Amino acid sequence: MSPSQSPSRKSAAVWRALIEIGFIVFLFYSNLLMGEFTHVNGQGKSLAFAIRDIFTVTNLVIAVISGLIGYVVVESLRKQI
Repeated sequence: MSPSQSPSRKSAAVWRALIEIGFIVFLFYSNLLMGEFTHVNGQGKSLAFAIRDIFTVTNLVIAVISGLIGYVVVESLRKQI
């Protein structure tokens, strides 16, 4: 392998990791939004209220940690196969 291919391979691995973690974060927030919207769907409650309620720093930290754990699990399974 030539040295010029190594950075490209590393950047491809980083992009794949970011995309997979981002997808897990997206699934986390979409699931949270569905649950929150159905939970608060009462008089005067709206989708905008549910969105404001779920986008907090705590939820972001949980989503990123879940994404990292999910990425590690998927990568370990990928290497075992």
